[in-house]
Amino acid sequence: MTFFSGFGLEGETALFNEIIGSDADNPYLVAGFSYGAIKALEYVERCDRRVDRLVLLSPAFFKGESRAFVKAQILYFRKDPEAYFETFLTNAAYPADKKLLEPFAVRGSVEELEELLTYEWPEERLDRLLGRGVAIETFLGARDRIVDAGAAHAFFRNFGESWLFKPYGHILHEGERDG
Repeated sequence: MTFFSGFGLEGETALFNEIIGSDADNPYLVAGFSYGAIKALEYVERCDRRVDRLVLLSPAFFKGESRAFVKAQILYFRKDPEAYFETFLTNAAYPADKKLLEPFAVRGSVEELEELLTYEWPEERLDRLLGRGVAIETFLGARDRIVDAGAAHAFFRNFGESWLFKPYGHILHEGERDG
């Protein structure tokens, strides 16, 4: 498997063993988490080797967010990158503890943040991949505090299987059970 990491993360593949499972050794699988889903799509598009499956794990999907939202995120990051990243880790991990993400944290750049916030998922390019025989699978958590998982699910189900797991957040893990 070829894997692309999320914004500010590196090597977090093990977090997705429950979803990827035995396919982790599949050389025809390309997967990406959050920002890495964008990079996974771009990789598959220009790849000249066989790819059977493109797995998008909580893809960075900000379609419909206002310019003011994007500008505010970038300004907050520039003003205090450490505070921004701590808040990001907490929200990305929710409902699980952010300690789950800390071993993989590398803090991203403002350029990466801007790219993921403004990325427009290209319907025609996704259709082209389907035409090449690439199966597209999307996994989302309904309790996601990073992206609008419902909107992402509605978009991505047009291009293949899309699963929306109610108890999961952005990293597709449950937190502690509520009382």
